[in-house]
Parts: sequence; C-alpha cells; structure tokens
Amino acid sequence: MRIVSICPSNTEIVEYLGKADLLVGVDNFSDWPKSVLQLPKVGPDLSIDMEKVAALEPDLVLASLSVPGMEKNITALDEKNLPYIILNPNSLVEIGEDIRKVGIALGSEELGEEKSAEFLREVVTFRSKASDQINKPTIYWEWWPKPIFTPGAVNWLTEISALAGAENVFATEDVASVQTDWDDVKMRNPDHICMVWVGVKEEKMNPKLLLKRPGWSEMKAIRSGNIHVLEESLFCRPSPRLLEGLRKLVDVINR
Repeated sequence: MRIVSICPSNTEIVEYLGKADLLVGVDNFSDWPKSVLQLPKVGPDLSIDMEKVAALEPDLVLASLSVPGMEKNITALDEKNLPYIILNPNSLVEIGEDIRKVGIALGSEELGEEKSAEFLREVVTFRSKASDQINKPTIYWEWWPKPIFTPGAVNWLTEISALAGAENVFATEDVASVQTDWDDVKMRNPDHICMVWVGVKEEKMNPKLLLKRPGWSEMKAIRSGNIHVLEESLFCRPSPRLLEGLRKLVDVINR
C-alpha cells in the first residue's frame, strides 16, 4: 500500500504499528520516526497541498480533525476523490481505538488489535499505580502563552496528569481547550507549570517570561522552581508517544 499521512500523530500511529515503510508522503510537521524526514512533504497540516498528495497516488490518506481548521483538508480530499480515513481522538481510549482502526485500514486487523491492546494495557498499569497515590500535585499546562490556551477536562493531557498521579488545574472546565488569562491561572495556583507550546521546540520557549506576568512570582510552582519546559511532540499530539511523555512527566513531578 501507498500511505500519505497529513498529521504528525497519524504518522506516529503508523510507526507504532511497524508500518512506516508504507508511507510515501507526510505533512511538513511529521518528524518521527526520523525516517519520515526523507519522504516527500505535502505541506503544513492546516494547509495541505492536495495536488502533491494526489501526485503520490496514495491508496489511503490518513487525515485528521485534531486541530481546528483541518476541515478544509477533508473537503479537498473529497474534491480530489482520494481515499481517506479521519482520526480525531480526544482520549487515550480513543487513541487505542484509532490504532486498531489504522491497522484494519492497512489490511492488518490482527496487528491493529494487538497493538491497541498493548497501548491500553500500559494505560491501565499507570492508572493502577496512580490510584495508590494519596497526595496529588496540581499541574497547569500551557499550550499557548498569549492568549493563554490550556487543556480542559475533555483532553488527553487531563488523563495524562491523572495517570502521573497529579491533577490538571483546568480539569474543572468541561471542554477540550480553554482560553483563559493570567489572573485565572494565578488564582488556581498550581504546584507545577508544564510549558508545551504547540508547534514550538523546547529550546524556543523561555520560562523566564513567566516571571514577568503580574503576581506569578508568588505562585507555588514558581516559588518552588517547578517550571518544566517539555517537548510538545510528546504531549500535544494524540498518538501512542503520549506514553513516552507520561513516563517523562512522572519523573519530572517526582524529582
């Protein structure tokens, strides 16, 4: 099969299935596994060049709706009459379902079932460990600095927080993404701040900027030095690599 992935998380699911050799093209932001860096690029995930996708003659395009604005990619796929499936998970269980779904679409149903079960078993193991933890530190996840965007209850990072034995301070908001302000974060006074600016490499994020926000120097996380600059690729993409991020988070908040 000839597969084109137009979202990094989809590319990572293909790799998790051990089928990266089927990829003939990816979006510009797909960077894992490293082998995909040599493949033809079909544009940024919010503005895919469907002429380039069509030229690759795919048997299947792995599309996504994980970011607002991706809808136009689906319209363009329909216009080009290209075969595709859409992945749009918000939870770890849904990511497990997508692993199985992609396995079936690639003609490897048994493999998809096996890898989905493997992923979900690891989630259950973390959940069991977290259930024994009495004191649960709070985390503020910063997706974007200005305006502030942060994950709410309906997002995998709230689950990841819980599986690490912690709690997302914005788990009170029953949405996937929350637009808020500096005063709201200050009021919630988290124990840890995790900077995962979407699409920004960690070396480009400056934690010192947080100290300039009014009143933030009095927050528990900042007084304790618990500002963590983390790889957004391990936390902001709905793929199996979230478990790698989870393992890192456990280490970070238990130092």
